[in-house]
Amino acid sequence: MINYGIIGAGMMGQEHIRNIQLLGGARVDAILEPDAEMRGRAGALAPDAVQVDSIPEMLKRNTLDCLLIASPNHHHVRQMEEVAAIRPLPMIVEKPLFTTSGEAERVAKLARDYPAPIWVAMEYRYMPPIAMMLERAEAETGGIRMLTIREHRFPFLDKVGSWNRFNATSGGTLVEKCCHFFDLMRLATGAEPVRIMASGGQAVNHLNERYDDKAPDIWDNAYTIVDFDNGARAMLELCMFAEGSKYQEHLSAVGPRGKIEALVPGPTRFWPERLGPAPVPKVVLSPRDPSGEEVLDVPVDPALLDAGDHNGSTFYQHRRFLDVVQSGGRVEVTLEDGARAVAMGLAAQRSAETGEAVRL
Repeated sequence: MINYGIIGAGMMGQEHIRNIQLLGGARVDAILEPDAEMRGRAGALAPDAVQVDSIPEMLKRNTLDCLLIASPNHHHVRQMEEVAAIRPLPMIVEKPLFTTSGEAERVAKLARDYPAPIWVAMEYRYMPPIAMMLERAEAETGGIRMLTIREHRFPFLDKVGSWNRFNATSGGTLVEKCCHFFDLMRLATGAEPVRIMASGGQAVNHLNERYDDKAPDIWDNAYTIVDFDNGARAMLELCMFAEGSKYQEHLSAVGPRGKIEALVPGPTRFWPERLGPAPVPKVVLSPRDPSGEEVLDVPVDPALLDAGDHNGSTFYQHRRFLDVVQSGGRVEVTLEDGARAVAMGLAAQRSAETGEAVRL
């Protein structure tokens, strides 16, 4: 039995707890969550877990095998460093790894010196339709030359202390929300970005909200274009006031042989009952010769859909991480992967702010 310690048990931390409990062979041993309401909710999900008040107190527990960090973004680096200084256990750390360029070297030091595995929680890699698309992309496209990712979704949800309403604590929308997509771009193309151009802003959401007399400055829409060192190009279209969409994410990869697409519904809990069953994820194959379209359904276990908002991916991610903890398997999403995704998001934010392309 692998025992997890949870650092940060808000909305995303609770999704992790529910999925850990579905794994078999794993349990939540200790929870660190300073907010009373979230602490209570997490305790109800894992009533046998011990509630602790600090990282040192958690790390005194000899029963622990690994850690999950799912705290607000701006705490991640400090908490990883605190763990490293006391008892470096295997960790899975929520995205984004960090929020400012000044933290990049601290993460690089952890990558060099931390003696145990660290896995970055890039859930979108493990959504079943996206995983299928990534697996089949080379064969179906003959090598990706163009990749388009569109996310039309709901606004940012309410989080503890409204930390996700502000660039200073979230890193900005193109870091907080979109590092997932920049990670997918690197993974799908097998290449590194060399130039990023972006346009974005705050058009609709949170305009009339105030927190301690401060107006939210988080963006709700953007376009980003990325040039890669192998000649491939990618584009991200983000709109966070489009929750009426049937599919939340639509990925399209095209190469000389054809096109492959993945369509991912939003969280099942947000689907209106009046419309009947929630949409089924799909993968669409469109070869050039012979031309035509084949649509494949990629259903997800309802128990996994009920356990979180990420199309079952949190479960599949933990299953792979558990293999790392139990048998020394390979970390699939490294600190370097997480750092490069953040660097792309920061570059996109800077491009949109300055109106100039940013070279990497």
